[in-house]
Amino acid sequence: MAWFYLILAGVLEIAWPIGFKYSDGFTKWLPAIPTALALLLSFFLMSIAARTLPIGTVYAVWTGIGVLGTSLCGILIFKEPYDVLRISCITLIFVGVVGLKILAKE
Repeated sequence: MAWFYLILAGVLEIAWPIGFKYSDGFTKWLPAIPTALALLLSFFLMSIAARTLPIGTVYAVWTGIGVLGTSLCGILIFKEPYDVLRISCITLIFVGVVGLKILAKE
């Protein structure tokens, strides 16, 4: 279950930075409320995962999912620039997250 909580926390780690963009720095309340809830729930789920998984792995996977997902959303949703080097770096992050999962003892 710890990995499930961690992956869910990682998905929420994608949601709240996207929410920052839509809430315009928390000046628009309608998107700011779910953004704040996603932030709190993400931290809560990560803390549950950290009960049984190594904290270094938890944090690396959580941030890795967030960086990977947020970067891809930035490219796909917000039309942020991308090139071969940027995609290569995102791919390396993905490989690192998968590697940590494969090497985990829990």
